[in-house]
Amino acid sequence: MDYIENRTFDEIKVGDSECLTRTLTSQDLHLFAAVSGDVNPTHVDEHYARHFLSGRLVGHSLWSGALISGLLGTQLPGPGTVYESQDLRFLRPVQVGDTVTATVTAREKRPDGRAIVFDCHCVNQHGEAVATGVAVVRAPAEHLRLPRPVSPEVAVQEHSKYEALLERCRGLSPARAAVAYPCDETSLAAAVEAAEAKLIEPVLVGPPGRIAEVAASHSLNIAAFRVVEASDDRQAAARAVELVRKGEAEMLIKGALHTDVLLHEVVQRETGLRTEQRLSHAFIMDVPTYHKPLVLTDCAINIYPTLEDKVSICQNAIDLAHTLGVALPKVAVLSAVETVNPKITATLEASALCKMADRGQITGGLVDGPL
Repeated sequence: MDYIENRTFDEIKVGDSECLTRTLTSQDLHLFAAVSGDVNPTHVDEHYARHFLSGRLVGHSLWSGALISGLLGTQLPGPGTVYESQDLRFLRPVQVGDTVTATVTAREKRPDGRAIVFDCHCVNQHGEAVATGVAVVRAPAEHLRLPRPVSPEVAVQEHSKYEALLERCRGLSPARAAVAYPCDETSLAAAVEAAEAKLIEPVLVGPPGRIAEVAASHSLNIAAFRVVEASDDRQAAARAVELVRKGEAEMLIKGALHTDVLLHEVVQRETGLRTEQRLSHAFIMDVPTYHKPLVLTDCAINIYPTLEDKVSICQNAIDLAHTLGVALPKVAVLSAVETVNPKITATLEASALCKMADRGQITGGLVDGPL
């Protein structure tokens, strides 16, 4: 087991010194920004760094100060140390990839209150000073030797794929979208936010009075939006679908109504939006540990799909991935096991989907399964 051990006021002599070396990583920057709230683009925006800096992100100045704090708190004097003051001057920036060595040296002991004055210096891998200053701490009176606490594993979770999708939309004209029954804050605010981002041109379908009441209650400006009257959620679903069917809207958005109410109108043969392709549902997931968006399908509509249904589900997913900018989507057909088992229908159908993709019955992607 690893231990940390302090040195008491009486044990420390003027001239005693300790050092700590760390290399600044991009994860350090994001974690420091998350804790401090300092999201200055010089620290976290790589696009900014490429265009306005030397190409590398610059660390927060107090990252060097944190090294000094860690050194005083864990090595010299160590556990039980109480900060009284810290004076620092920052001499040059620390960039991602730089290795900084922090050193503290006892300069003066003040018996009244067990205060010790430490000279503090931070240098980079080239021996250049990046920060210098003076710390005053109250040293511990009792000797301690403790198991070193295990540092928690922390992951920086970004949603860069979502931002990339928004960026792809910036050059496109807003799509006219029929929003069915936007009668709560969540659905109406989402429509307003999407309109402000120039992603959609909302057409609000529902009771005008109730929509206006929700907008007023939550300070949402809907003055520029067209409102199509519908008395309740079912009529709103029918009229929103009708707008898309007639070409008055390009997109259908679910508001504050149950999914089955909206889908009931979508799947009507005479008045709905059915095509020769089976309708399927997909979640688009921005997973921090994967380098591109993940599409999960079908998660809501086809409860017990046949092989024929799965062909449509698979093709729909591939077509959606193409729209998201994935040139050659990889489709993993999931089952309970990774081998074909005659007793597990899902494995047989997974292998059939792979063969159908090989023969061009499913196009545009690589299909593998069961997985």
